[in-house]
Amino acid sequence: MNKHISALALSLLLSVIPFSGVNAAEKTIRIGTEGAYPPFNFFNADGKLAGFDVELAQALCDKMQTKCTFVAQDWDGIIPALLAGKYDVIVASMFITEKRKLKVDFSDPYQKSAMTFVIGKDSTLTDFSPEGMDGKIIGAQGSTTQGDFLNALYPNSDIRLYPTQDAVNLDLISGRIDAQVGDMIPMLDWTKKSTDGNCCTLAGEPITDPKYVGDGVGMALRQEDDELRLKLNEALAAVIADGTYKKINDKFFSVNILTLQ
Repeated sequence: MNKHISALALSLLLSVIPFSGVNAAEKTIRIGTEGAYPPFNFFNADGKLAGFDVELAQALCDKMQTKCTFVAQDWDGIIPALLAGKYDVIVASMFITEKRKLKVDFSDPYQKSAMTFVIGKDSTLTDFSPEGMDGKIIGAQGSTTQGDFLNALYPNSDIRLYPTQDAVNLDLISGRIDAQVGDMIPMLDWTKKSTDGNCCTLAGEPITDPKYVGDGVGMALRQEDDELRLKLNEALAAVIADGTYKKINDKFFSVNILTLQ
């Protein structure tokens, strides 16, 4: 009788432990990302999602001993699709802002955030204040904090918003806009490492106002998914501590994006 009770108790205990042992192998976390924001997330030559966000997310799943699948989603619908249940977490270099916190919860930050102006190398622009950019055409990706920043502080500029970062870059290259505002790390990567980005350079001081760049970059989850958020935080701390994060970071960047140094 005692053996029967012990076995029953053990069975009940194992049935309620999430993300461990056998259950971990059965649980699949669906991860949403954009797929159009290199080097953070993009489609590689084989048509598969790749990039820093994707490799970090996979490392977190490995640490949790959990299967994960990746879902590509256009940026302007990425939060609505999360709330609709299309996937369980967004890993897409999303700034943690108060505006977004009204709709979703965030993990601990996994990047430091900053924005920057980008101009053509032959540009004569030197003053990037609202007054200095009066009448200028400035681009940014739509539904982003960069767009919010420009719309709020540059009322006398011609603000143009685009569906993807690549579309913004293309118009800057072609001269259809005078400048753009983008996330600092991908803009640094684009201007320093890509052939088309060789046209352009970062300009002005880094934009670090917390109202627009938030508290860093985090993973977004539905507000009721506290258990998954805590598991992701634990896994993130573990991959930082064991050097996995640095290994992935160094594959894509010349600076530590946790500190921007």
